Amino acid sequence: MADTIKVLLVDDHQVVRRGLRTFLEVQGDIEVVGEASDGAEGVERAEELKPDVVLMDVKMPGMDGVEALRKLRELDNPARVLIVTSFTEQRTVVPALRAGAAGYVYKDIDPDALAGAIRSVHAGHILLQPEVAGALLTQEETHSGQGRGGSLTEREREVLTLIADGRSNREIARALVLSEKTVKTHVSNILMKLDLADRTQAALWAVRHGVTG
Repeated sequence: MADTIKVLLVDDHQVVRRGLRTFLEVQGDIEVVGEASDGAEGVERAEELKPDVVLMDVKMPGMDGVEALRKLRELDNPARVLIVTSFTEQRTVVPALRAGAAGYVYKDIDPDALAGAIRSVHAGHILLQPEVAGALLTQEETHSGQGRGGSLTEREREVLTLIADGRSNREIARALVLSEKTVKTHVSNILMKLDLADRTQAALWAVRHGVTG
């Protein structure tokens, strides 16, 4: 089907990959197109198979999930990466999100919720389990830019809304009929005005303060 979501599984445990494949293959709109056992192989397979969504573990031998995310971003690979891991510490979550993960869920997630997460990430949303989002927002409490939203221009608020929707700079440029360079300038201004470190924090800020589409 034209609207089938192509998924690549990247996890160093074969039993985990097998379990994920078994469940996902019964979903009518999801197709598992390949597997990889570490980050390096995952990047190689993502370039070869062009999946829509990559389910990626964080801790793997050799190239880990965060490094693989950075490599995919360097290669401008369009796949959306959903981290599926058992590691819950903020020191693991934050680097993954800053490296470009579109979502972060734990391996004990309900199977139907995982399928929903894949669909949500594929649709362009940032997907965090409540525990993850809560931890990040608590961490950023003193740097949240509270009260500074009024300093944003109308165009910057439009850009922020699209960031919260998970859009890349290229997609934002296309949606607002701007150059990609202009979008980058707007993003930089947003981060500076709200005292935020990156677009993940900006997306969380937007959701928290109701600046969403």
